[in-house]
Amino acid sequence: MLNSLLGTFVNTGTVLLGSFSGMLFNKLLPERVSKTVMSGLALCVIYLGIDGCLSGENPLIAIISMVLGAIIGELLDLDGRLNRFGERLERRFKKGNSPSIAEGFVTASLVFCVGSMTIVGSLRSGLSGDHTMLYAKSTLDLVSSFVFASTLGVGVMLSAFSVLIFQGAITLLAGLLAPLLSEVVIAEMTCVGSILIIGIGLNMLGLTKLKIMNCLPAIFLPVILCKFM
Repeated sequence: MLNSLLGTFVNTGTVLLGSFSGMLFNKLLPERVSKTVMSGLALCVIYLGIDGCLSGENPLIAIISMVLGAIIGELLDLDGRLNRFGERLERRFKKGNSPSIAEGFVTASLVFCVGSMTIVGSLRSGLSGDHTMLYAKSTLDLVSSFVFASTLGVGVMLSAFSVLIFQGAITLLAGLLAPLLSEVVIAEMTCVGSILIIGIGLNMLGLTKLKIMNCLPAIFLPVILCKFM
């Protein structure tokens, strides 16, 4: 079991390392530079989302998954729960005029946990012990967490625990779901996750205030829908 989680452990460690380094570097960055860097990173997030969307072959599966996933997420109030958890962290840890811990935690958690590399990498780790994709994701998250933490502060570091829990859960469940996870299913899951990544990028640019967390169940619905469509 521990071997199957190695990729997740490495990824969690790189987020912690990148966040810590970014917080140290933050004092050297003027605010206007930080804002420009964040905008550039948001555009990169949108690009990654668009690139991942191309893996899907049946738009109807993505549409139905998003609709049903949003309904489930709203009924469970996943976005509200995550934000309230972030706010509790903020009340506990925030000092002075430091950046919003809740914003950093929520934004970074979604960026690091929603996407094709998270889904496919975790499934590969759980099914075959192949951590290559999660190692690649770890490298990207090291850089991303550095940039995020330099502008959003300690909340980004706390998002490492979201990576540990979310990726770890997918990895451990992969064995149970193996009979259902064909290449087509994984491709459609990747497509839906990538759509959410685009939404995260738009939120980062301040263009929208989408409740991305409430759409998270949509990622897993292709497992069922692909059996009927």
